[in-house]
Amino acid sequence: MFLHQHPYPPFIPERTTKLIVGTLPPPRFSQGALAPNDVDFCYGSGKGQLWIILDKIFTLNLTYKPTKKAIKQRKDFLRQHRIGICDIVESCKRQKIDASDLGMQDIKLRNLVGYLKQYPSIHTLLFMGGNSKNGPEYFFRKHLKEYGLQLETISDKTPKIHQFRLNRRIIKTISLTSPSGSANRAIGSNSEYKLAKQQNPDFTTIDFRILQYKKYFGAGG
Repeated sequence: MFLHQHPYPPFIPERTTKLIVGTLPPPRFSQGALAPNDVDFCYGSGKGQLWIILDKIFTLNLTYKPTKKAIKQRKDFLRQHRIGICDIVESCKRQKIDASDLGMQDIKLRNLVGYLKQYPSIHTLLFMGGNSKNGPEYFFRKHLKEYGLQLETISDKTPKIHQFRLNRRIIKTISLTSPSGSANRAIGSNSEYKLAKQQNPDFTTIDFRILQYKKYFGAGG
């Protein structure tokens, strides 16, 4: 049984307003066996698409290599835009060493509510995926129950939007389409994607995510 420990602590700059919440990076990040196009930081997988999407939205000209420069570029962006990252899974065990959410067992969650209390400027959680089993929203709902809290639905359309009250604060959650390639099939069946593809055959699943993410990562989101 492989112990899959999250390799990165939460990255939450002062005055953070939005928090990116996923599950775990691929096991190779915990094993120190990075690929040539990986970056040794959150969402640094060369096969992942979060930084590609943000790069296109904000024209960041990011480096995609395991270098200190690449890490600094990403941290500088997050600080500038008051965005933090706190994946909700601290560790899990796996029979098979892969990045499957469904393959996680004996899961230990981070105390995300505790971090929200520690950083009162946070008003939005950006889930990297929805409420499917072992997804970030799925785990967060379980986590909220420990505090007697629950999500209230604001919008059932993709991306689904919820909110909850933490003391006197209202915190919003946005369940964005996952930036991993495994979500491409779900995007392919999305009516909005199909319409855009009909209008422009060159429209891609990354283009679909860019349009969605831009609204919630931008200053007005």
